[in-house]
Amino acid sequence: EDIMGEIFDYLSGRVEFACGFGIDREKIAIDPGVGFAKTSSGCLEIIRRLGELKTIGVPILIGTSRKSFIGKTLGCAAPGERLVGTLATISASLFNGANIIRAHDVKETKETILMIDAIKRGDVLLTEDNS
Repeated sequence: EDIMGEIFDYLSGRVEFACGFGIDREKIAIDPGVGFAKTSSGCLEIIRRLGELKTIGVPILIGTSRKSFIGKTLGCAAPGERLVGTLATISASLFNGANIIRAHDVKETKETILMIDAIKRGDVLLTEDNS
């Protein structure tokens, strides 16, 4: 049982199917469906192995915001208590190849994305504090 193999085969097949009907590859993004009919450990594995989907050749969308697997992993039941876990999954997803993020907490997610981009580039976008 290889969750990423199954996801890869399905999504690559759907991309080729769409292209076969004239949809431009540049207009397609894929979503591995974190949280949909998957176990908590399966969700974590998808995030960990997200880079394997890059070879499909289209942007990867990830939507982990407030998902129940975060609550189960961290022991917090209420979706509103899952911000830190959400930002951690977004960070890991960005480092592992995600291009598009779906989120509930837009301000916090934007700041996380800006920070991850700065780390990846090795530079600072804004400098207000020299400490």
